[in-house]
Amino acid sequence: MDFKKLNFPKAPYIKVAPPGPEAKRLIKIQSETEGNAVYYPKILPFVPDSGLGATLKDVDGNVYIDFSAGVSVLNFGHANPYVLGKATEQLKKITHTLDFPTVARTELVKRLIRLAPGEMNGNARVVFGGPTGSDAVESAVKLAKFYTKRMSMIAFHGSYHGQTTMALALTSEKKYREHYSPLGPEVSFAPYPNLYRNSFNENDPKKLVRLCVDYLTDMIESPDSGVSKPAAVIVEPIQGEGGIIVPPNDFLKEIEAVCRKNDVLLIADEIQTAFCRTGRWFASEYSGVNPDIITMAKSLGGIGLPISGIMYRKDLDIWGPGAHVGTFRGDAVAMAGGAAAIDFANDVSLLGHVNELGAAALSFLKDTAGESRFLGDVRGRGLFIGLEFVKDKRTKEPWKEFCDKLQAACFKKGVIIWRGGAYGNVIRLVPPLVITKELMLNGLETLKTEIKRLETSEK
Repeated sequence: MDFKKLNFPKAPYIKVAPPGPEAKRLIKIQSETEGNAVYYPKILPFVPDSGLGATLKDVDGNVYIDFSAGVSVLNFGHANPYVLGKATEQLKKITHTLDFPTVARTELVKRLIRLAPGEMNGNARVVFGGPTGSDAVESAVKLAKFYTKRMSMIAFHGSYHGQTTMALALTSEKKYREHYSPLGPEVSFAPYPNLYRNSFNENDPKKLVRLCVDYLTDMIESPDSGVSKPAAVIVEPIQGEGGIIVPPNDFLKEIEAVCRKNDVLLIADEIQTAFCRTGRWFASEYSGVNPDIITMAKSLGGIGLPISGIMYRKDLDIWGPGAHVGTFRGDAVAMAGGAAAIDFANDVSLLGHVNELGAAALSFLKDTAGESRFLGDVRGRGLFIGLEFVKDKRTKEPWKEFCDKLQAACFKKGVIIWRGGAYGNVIRLVPPLVITKELMLNGLETLKTEIKRLETSEK
């Protein structure tokens, strides 16, 4: 398929220096009427008007290349015409149906079960919850606790699982947690194998995995670890908010082995990584792991329509009717959009496109890192890529301020990027997957130019 047709024809295009007058006016109104918790426009003064594919237009007529995709919400592109058409058809029929069966619901569930990774493939159950990823995490934890009759959980350093109470308890970053403790009871954290920076000072993948897995094993098995036997271990196959941390392939299988040995469930949080983002339908496919429960949200709704759910092994299906309920547990429009997005991805061989562009992007960026004084690490899978900036490549001291300047500079040039990582020093490149190679390379060239310019100014 010619993905050019799914994007605005001229991008980037800066008509007026952003933020333009209309953007400033609307940001001012927002600041005067909405609460202080509003975040994104305080970092990037962007006021979107419309989107198409991997391109965005603001209210002043500027056109941008989108390297954010709503943090992996818009994998299939802004206003994807195929998905939009199916969702609109459903919108004209019925939207809110509680958990009564509909054609849209049935079609989405069938497709999800066919896509499920590992032993769950063709042999799973699906439950929808509220509209956010946090809701999916809450659902997964509830099921794990109900099934095992145990209350504690284990998550990982660098994890991000959401903003509701239990999801936040499973999130390791202190800035999100510090004002709300105590959170969910008995959550413990194990080390995640971050090859670029870890407390073990180990850069050998196999040794690092062994150290992390031994730590987890001790937490679960040692009689004096201070950790109660958990209901489940929850893990991101690739950490997103933590800075696009890609673990060695054998890490998840090793975790699975520990869980099986100790009768502990394994939850794969695929909220950011599912639906073709990493070059697979689910990122856990890379390791051949067999999760017991998978959380899904973000791109599950096809074109940004809010919906979340969990998929799990049939034998875990011991909830009775009404054991997990909610008003918005499956918007029919979002379900129609999700089913259509899966069909679209298969029809256009989206996985192949993502793998091709991802390889090209990583190659370009690793070459850029070789020429850069401050780009310390480039990592990722598919179109889920992280760039970690440091003040000195030898000491690896994080440099958040450089990322702040780089984000602002790229915005001025018509490329939207976002930050992440525990220190805020990782640029995340997460474009809609229908981006063309030309658009992607244009955006990366802009990024490279601005890195060089900022580095020169630091001399």
